[in-house]
Amino acid sequence: MTAITHDLVRELAQFDTGGDPVLTCYLNVDGRARVRPVDYAHDLDRLIRRSSDATSRAADADVEAVRSHVLNGLDRSRVRGLAIFSCESAGLFRVVDLPVPVHNRLVVASGPALDQLESVAEQLVPIGILLVDRQRIRVLVFAGGELAEHTESVGELPRDYDERGHAARGDVSSHVDELAHQHLRLAAKIAFDAFQAHGVSRVTIGGANESVAEVEQHLHPYLRERLVDRLGVAVGASLDEIRNAMLDLEARSERATEAAAVARLREVVGAGKAVAGLPDTLAALGERRVDQLLVSEGFEETGWRCENCTLLAAVGPTCDACGATMTHLDDVVAEAVQVALGQSCDVEVCVENADLDVVGRVGALLRY
Repeated sequence: MTAITHDLVRELAQFDTGGDPVLTCYLNVDGRARVRPVDYAHDLDRLIRRSSDATSRAADADVEAVRSHVLNGLDRSRVRGLAIFSCESAGLFRVVDLPVPVHNRLVVASGPALDQLESVAEQLVPIGILLVDRQRIRVLVFAGGELAEHTESVGELPRDYDERGHAARGDVSSHVDELAHQHLRLAAKIAFDAFQAHGVSRVTIGGANESVAEVEQHLHPYLRERLVDRLGVAVGASLDEIRNAMLDLEARSERATEAAAVARLREVVGAGKAVAGLPDTLAALGERRVDQLLVSEGFEETGWRCENCTLLAAVGPTCDACGATMTHLDDVVAEAVQVALGQSCDVEVCVENADLDVVGRVGALLRY
């Protein structure tokens, strides 16, 4: 599975099709909700029929390429969603397997529709996992949803610790405790080295409660400031159990990050440091003033693009900037995300955030 990173998103955003349209398809293939392959096959057929206006502007070969990939057998052991980008005339056919579900969507636009892929990339930032008890240490790093490192260590204290020689002196308990303390200090050091090397954005700890509580005290400040909720798995958990727990934790952490960004937008929008709503947000993008774009997941709206000066607008058909006739767009929001990525803006796709929805489902924190 390809690692889902911001670099991947930007690579797709920069793909030059020479003006030919790109068909983007997001499809939920999560086996927990769609048990049989025929279930997501029917979803795809409904999506294509419902999007007939969009597919009429795409090449037949692109529609068939998407259909063929979905229907010719998927290994869903670790895949819950698909993002497919196709423009045969430009040599583009890219399938990104996703470890999380997505909302079914089909878009035909001047470039790939990257909002949901960006949302997944935000969720799957590098995360470091430290699992400990009084004997074992496991250090794992997931980057883009893929396992990047897995280190295991067993401490000096065996489970059947031989107390002979210590019992006579009455120092068994203190000696055992000191070995355990050394073990947990070592765990903190191993984690620091691994997590710093991979540039993790979030850190979580799991395992035996007493060991977790103590190892947190030994963490380097670099790790403590990145610490998120504990991971509810045992040291001996399987990789699949750890991965699933990590994905759930990442989703919760990302929702908290989104909520903080929306709260900041609503706090400063009246002071001229942010804009809200589609018209003002598109205008700020055109002026290259956007620092962070916030958009509700699944938000679609028709709009306009000026082929002369490339500006986007909610109202057309005449460009306010240069007076040229504009091109109508089925989804100007998808185009706005692509423009923001091209301007190296941070894009935050917010999932089920009512506070953003009430101010127009899109907004931006401004550079100036």
